[in-house]
Amino acid sequence: MNSIGNIIGEICKAVFPIPEESYMGNIQSSIAICTLSSINLLKNIANSDFLNNVSIVGRLLSENKGIDSIVRYTNQNKNLKTIIICGKEVWGHNAGHSLFQLHQNGIDSNGRIIGSSSPEPFLSVSQDEVIYFQQNIRLINMINETNLEKIKQKIF
Repeated sequence: MNSIGNIIGEICKAVFPIPEESYMGNIQSSIAICTLSSINLLKNIANSDFLNNVSIVGRLLSENKGIDSIVRYTNQNKNLKTIIICGKEVWGHNAGHSLFQLHQNGIDSNGRIIGSSSPEPFLSVSQDEVIYFQQNIRLINMINETNLEKIKQKIF
């Protein structure tokens, strides 16, 4: 990410602090949920018994560091097989879109997500980590869905 992007990111963290990033559930579960920018959905899942049915629930606000974290998590937690991508996209970043592009197309030699329309889709994860993510993780596209009951239906 360029230095201006880093500065803007730090300003956003200070002005709009969002401490909730992820909540652990049942580590034996093969399912994770990504709520994109829908913090209320994240909190609703985290504060319900539904959390016992998923390995982890978290947000995704950026097309770079956030996706790096997801890819690393999947590589370190081999039980995980499915990620439900739901909630609202972050305006201008389209991190959910970039996650699907990464899954479908991978990264180029500069670490850029191939096919991403996001402004800074550059990752620091290795090509091997991306390949593991592509080959071993199934993504379920529920982008823009914030109804918890509809999300639950994808699991049960």
